[in-house]
Amino acid sequence: MNVNSTKTIDYTIPAKLRRMENLHIVFWLLKDVSWCLGFKILGTLMIIPTMVAAIYITHKNKDIRSELAHNLAVIFWIAANSTWMICEFTGLDEKMIYGNIAGRYLALIPFTIGILILAYYYIFQQKHEAEEEQ
Repeated sequence: MNVNSTKTIDYTIPAKLRRMENLHIVFWLLKDVSWCLGFKILGTLMIIPTMVAAIYITHKNKDIRSELAHNLAVIFWIAANSTWMICEFTGLDEKMIYGNIAGRYLALIPFTIGILILAYYYIFQQKHEAEEEQ
């Protein structure tokens, strides 16, 4: 990260991390295409490299608050997406698991956590970062 004389921060992504981000997209697409086509084993197995890549990217960017918040939200998005996929693969998606709550609604838990992380960042942290820059 470089800071020029007007206090504008330039963020550059190392080539190795950029390659991991690009590979992460490939993993995620393979997982979702497998889900779409009903390839249960491949779809389920693709959760692992997709999540590992997301965690690695998050860990490498943990010192930059905005990157950390957004990458954590991505991890929870993948978790929610994977939960929904597994619920569909197992037939739990339409099954009522508690009252009128179908299994697919379990995905709302990680979706909500991701939203709350971003809400915290945009409501509190981003303002604090702007004040630090001044």
